[in-house]
Amino acid sequence: MKNLLLIFLVISCAHSKKDIIAHRGAPGYLPEHTLEGVTLAHSWNVDFIEPDVVLTKDAKAIIMHDIHLDATTNVASLYPKRKRKDGRFYAIDFTLKEIKKLSVSERISLKTNKTVFPDRFTIGKSHFEVPTLEEYIELVQELNKSRKKEIGIYPELKSPEFH
Repeated sequence: MKNLLLIFLVISCAHSKKDIIAHRGAPGYLPEHTLEGVTLAHSWNVDFIEPDVVLTKDAKAIIMHDIHLDATTNVASLYPKRKRKDGRFYAIDFTLKEIKKLSVSERISLKTNKTVFPDRFTIGKSHFEVPTLEEYIELVQELNKSRKKEIGIYPELKSPEFH
Protein backbone atom coordinates (compact mmCIF):
# COMPACT_ATOMS: atom_id res chain seq x y z
CA MET A 1 0.00 0.00 0.00
CA LYS A 2 2.86 2.38 0.82
CA ASN A 3 4.26 1.99 -2.69
CA LEU A 4 1.00 3.25 -4.16
CA LEU A 5 1.93 6.70 -2.87
CA LEU A 6 5.27 6.50 -4.68
CA ILE A 7 4.38 5.15 -8.07
CA PHE A 8 2.07 6.61 -10.70
CA LEU A 9 0.33 4.61 -13.36
CA VAL A 10 0.32 6.48 -16.62
CA ILE A 11 -1.67 5.36 -19.62
CA SER A 12 0.29 5.70 -22.83
CA CYS A 13 -1.68 7.44 -25.58
CA ALA A 14 -0.09 5.32 -28.32
CA HIS A 15 -0.89 2.08 -26.54
CA SER A 16 -3.21 1.07 -23.78
CA LYS A 17 -0.20 -0.27 -21.84
CA LYS A 18 0.25 1.22 -18.40
CA ASP A 19 3.71 2.49 -17.48
CA ILE A 20 4.83 2.47 -13.88
CA ILE A 21 6.75 5.64 -13.00
CA ALA A 22 8.66 6.04 -9.74
CA HIS A 23 8.11 9.69 -8.84
CA ARG A 24 11.10 11.29 -7.06
CA GLY A 25 12.79 7.88 -6.78
CA ALA A 26 11.77 6.10 -3.58
CA PRO A 27 10.78 8.94 -1.22
CA GLY A 28 8.82 6.69 1.11
CA TYR A 29 12.05 5.00 2.09
CA LEU A 30 14.90 7.42 1.36
CA PRO A 31 15.09 11.19 0.89
CA GLU A 32 13.55 12.19 -2.43
CA HIS A 33 15.67 12.60 -5.55
CA THR A 34 18.82 11.09 -4.06
CA LEU A 35 20.95 8.61 -5.97
CA GLU A 36 20.26 6.10 -3.21
CA GLY A 37 16.52 6.56 -3.78
CA VAL A 38 16.97 6.09 -7.53
CA THR A 39 18.81 2.83 -6.90
CA LEU A 40 16.01 1.53 -4.69
CA ALA A 41 13.33 2.57 -7.21
CA HIS A 42 15.29 0.84 -9.98
CA SER A 43 15.19 -2.39 -7.97
CA TRP A 44 11.39 -2.31 -8.16
CA ASN A 45 11.60 -2.85 -11.93
CA VAL A 46 9.50 0.21 -12.75
CA ASP A 47 9.23 1.41 -16.34
CA PHE A 48 10.53 4.93 -15.66
CA ILE A 49 12.04 6.95 -12.84
CA GLU A 50 10.93 10.58 -12.81
CA PRO A 51 13.42 13.23 -11.71
CA ASP A 52 12.57 16.90 -11.35
CA VAL A 53 15.24 19.19 -12.78
CA VAL A 54 16.20 22.74 -11.78
CA LEU A 55 19.16 24.91 -12.72
CA THR A 56 21.96 26.34 -10.60
CA LYS A 57 23.53 29.80 -10.81
CA ASP A 58 26.21 28.39 -13.14
CA ALA A 59 23.53 26.75 -15.35
CA LYS A 60 24.10 23.17 -14.14
CA ALA A 61 21.09 20.85 -14.13
CA ILE A 62 20.45 19.34 -10.69
CA ILE A 63 17.78 17.00 -9.39
CA MET A 64 15.47 18.81 -6.97
CA HIS A 65 11.68 18.75 -6.67
CA ASP A 66 11.38 22.50 -6.16
CA ILE A 67 13.21 25.60 -7.31
CA HIS A 68 13.85 26.12 -3.59
CA LEU A 69 16.44 24.29 -1.50
CA ASP A 70 15.12 24.92 2.02
CA ALA A 71 12.48 22.18 2.35
CA THR A 72 14.83 19.27 1.60
CA THR A 73 18.36 20.43 2.43
CA ASN A 74 20.35 22.09 5.20
CA VAL A 75 20.88 25.25 3.10
CA ALA A 76 19.61 27.55 5.88
CA SER A 77 22.27 26.36 8.32
CA LEU A 78 25.13 26.47 5.79
CA TYR A 79 24.21 29.71 4.01
CA PRO A 80 21.87 31.61 6.39
CA LYS A 81 22.46 35.00 4.75
CA ARG A 82 21.68 33.81 1.23
CA LYS A 83 17.89 33.75 1.45
CA ARG A 84 15.84 36.10 -0.68
CA LYS A 85 13.43 38.74 0.62
CA ASP A 86 10.65 36.14 0.61
CA GLY A 87 12.68 34.05 3.09
CA ARG A 88 13.37 31.23 0.60
CA PHE A 89 16.63 29.80 -0.73
CA TYR A 90 16.56 29.36 -4.52
CA ALA A 91 18.74 26.80 -6.30
CA ILE A 92 19.46 29.32 -9.05
CA ASP A 93 21.22 31.57 -6.52
CA PHE A 94 23.85 28.90 -5.76
CA THR A 95 26.65 27.38 -7.82
CA LEU A 96 26.90 23.64 -8.23
CA LYS A 97 29.98 23.65 -5.99
CA GLU A 98 27.93 25.30 -3.21
CA ILE A 99 24.98 22.95 -3.69
CA LYS A 100 27.27 19.92 -3.50
CA LYS A 101 28.13 20.98 0.09
CA LEU A 102 24.49 20.58 1.13
CA SER A 103 23.01 17.53 2.80
CA VAL A 104 19.62 16.31 1.51
CA SER A 105 17.08 15.26 4.09
CA GLU A 106 13.48 14.21 4.34
CA ARG A 107 11.09 17.03 3.35
CA ILE A 108 10.26 19.43 6.18
CA SER A 109 7.43 21.88 6.66
CA LEU A 110 8.83 25.40 6.62
CA LYS A 111 6.08 26.51 9.02
CA THR A 112 6.74 23.92 11.74
CA ASN A 113 10.33 22.91 10.86
CA LYS A 114 9.23 19.28 11.30
CA THR A 115 9.21 16.46 8.78
CA VAL A 116 6.14 16.34 6.57
CA PHE A 117 6.06 12.55 6.77
CA PRO A 118 7.45 11.61 10.22
CA ASP A 119 7.39 7.87 9.56
CA ARG A 120 9.84 8.18 6.69
CA PHE A 121 13.62 8.41 6.73
CA THR A 122 14.97 10.12 9.88
CA ILE A 123 16.66 13.49 9.34
CA GLY A 124 20.31 13.61 10.31
CA LYS A 125 20.91 9.86 10.31
CA SER A 126 22.88 9.86 7.05
CA HIS A 127 24.36 12.18 4.45
CA PHE A 128 22.72 12.39 1.04
CA GLU A 129 23.77 14.76 -1.74
CA VAL A 130 21.93 16.73 -4.40
CA PRO A 131 22.71 14.87 -7.64
CA THR A 132 23.29 16.45 -11.01
CA LEU A 133 21.21 15.35 -13.96
CA GLU A 134 24.38 13.89 -15.46
CA GLU A 135 25.07 11.79 -12.33
CA TYR A 136 21.46 10.65 -12.34
CA ILE A 137 21.52 9.57 -15.98
CA GLU A 138 24.86 7.79 -15.57
CA LEU A 139 23.57 5.89 -12.53
CA VAL A 140 20.41 4.71 -14.31
CA GLN A 141 22.49 3.68 -17.34
CA GLU A 142 24.87 1.67 -15.13
CA LEU A 143 21.99 0.08 -13.22
CA ASN A 144 20.33 -0.85 -16.52
CA LYS A 145 23.58 -2.45 -17.66
CA SER A 146 24.36 -4.33 -14.44
CA ARG A 147 20.76 -5.43 -13.83
CA LYS A 148 20.06 -6.11 -17.51
CA LYS A 149 17.00 -3.83 -17.46
CA GLU A 150 15.73 -1.01 -19.65
CA ILE A 151 14.29 1.42 -17.12
CA GLY A 152 13.83 4.88 -18.59
CA ILE A 153 14.14 8.39 -17.24
CA TYR A 154 11.12 10.70 -17.38
CA PRO A 155 12.56 14.15 -16.52
CA GLU A 156 10.49 17.22 -15.65
CA LEU A 157 11.89 20.74 -15.68
CA LYS A 158 10.39 22.40 -12.62
CA SER A 159 8.92 25.84 -13.14
CA PRO A 160 10.37 26.32 -16.64
CA GLU A 161 9.01 29.87 -16.75
CA PHE A 162 11.15 30.70 -13.72
CA HIS A 163 14.32 29.57 -15.45
